[in-house]
Order: sequence, then structure tokens, then C-alpha cells
Amino acid sequence: MTTLATGFGSTALFDPVRLDRPETLVRSDPFCFLVAHDQLPAEAAGELEHDFPKYAGAGFFPYDEKDCGPSVIRLVEDLINPAVASAVGTRLGIDNLGQYPTLVTLCRALNKRHGTIHTDSRSKVATALLYLNASWPDTSDGCLRFLSRVDDVESLVAPELKPLYGNFVVFKRADNSFHGHLPFEGERRVIQVAWLTSEEEKLRKTQRGRFSRLFKKLFGSLDRRWGAGRDKNAAHKD
Repeated sequence: MTTLATGFGSTALFDPVRLDRPETLVRSDPFCFLVAHDQLPAEAAGELEHDFPKYAGAGFFPYDEKDCGPSVIRLVEDLINPAVASAVGTRLGIDNLGQYPTLVTLCRALNKRHGTIHTDSRSKVATALLYLNASWPDTSDGCLRFLSRVDDVESLVAPELKPLYGNFVVFKRADNSFHGHLPFEGERRVIQVAWLTSEEEKLRKTQRGRFSRLFKKLFGSLDRRWGAGRDKNAAHKD
């Protein structure tokens, strides 16, 4: 899928063939989503951890090659390959998902204001999340939840997902595609790929993300304080 030079030759780091495993969960009710485990080779974990961006602030920021080492660049190239869009689109009932522009954002850390319940904006056709944490505390805090209600983080429609290395989810955006997680502060590494309705939306979201990154670099302590005491059932519009 890509030939970028890393310590792993020309073998894809993310190969959609792995989604064919019988344990992959695909659901269409109450909205369309997919949950898969062990989607990355174990031997790539150390290099991906080393090459992941060291952002100054918390939250998701637009992907920029200059922030990343070669293995992360290669992984992003794998994730935006049309073969991945075809594989997940077929499973979620989205025709020709690869026709839509992709926006890649990366997150290294969160603070407690993040993770409030939401659906994603109408400008998103589908969203994929690939987690990269080598371990996770014995807690539900920060674990992704797909939900049946916008006001109840306990209304799970599938088991919550720890953000562990190789865990992968995709969901089709809908008016009821509620998801979020309990408040968490700390490192939570993830790559997000969103398929958007237009290039204009991609540009708008990229510009907003760059401004957010600058703001958090300058005022990160304020950002942490604003949401430190948020209610676990808090929701927001994307």
C-alpha cells in the first residue's frame, strides 16, 4: 500500500485485510459502526511511539508531516489509502467512501473537558479512530463509548473500548451517532481519519484546528481549567 522507508520494509502497517477477522464487530443499530482489535503489528509499537508528535497542548490537531517520524507518516498514508475507505465503506453501507476528502488529525493527550457526548458534525460522512497506547489504567475513564442517548454516558450500545494499541473503530455519522467517554486527563494517543462532504469543509476544519493548536500552546493551563469539573453526561455539538 505504501513504500515509505521505515524499519518494516514495504509491508503495510495498517492492512484492511485484518478487518476480515471473525471477532470484528459490525453493527447497524442504533447507527452503523465497526470495532476491531489488533489492527497493527506488535513489532511496530516502539517505532510508532517514538515517531508520534509531541504536541504542547491537549486535543486533536491537523496532521502535518513535519511533526511526525517516518513510521507515523507511513501509517497515515496507509489509513488514507482508497483500499481502507473501500473496506470500511462496504461494512458500513457507504457507497464509494473513497470519493470524499479525508482530514487526518492526531491527539497525544486530553484534559477533562474532552470526550463530551456528541454525534460529529454533518460535514463528516464517517470517522475512524486508531488508538496507539501501549497500556491503559484499570479505569473506564477515557474509554470510547458508543451510546443510545445524548444525555447518558452509561447508555452503552456496545462494550466500551480502551484506547489500546491497534484498537480501531469507524462509524457512519448520523443524527443519533452518539459517542463520548468519561473525563480523563493524560496521554491518549490516537489518529483520526474523517471523510468529509467537501474540500471547503476540510479547509475550514484544518484552519480551525491550527488556530486551536496555537491557542492551546499559549494558554494550555486555561484550557485545562475550563472543563476540569465537567459533568460526566455533558454533551456538545461538533
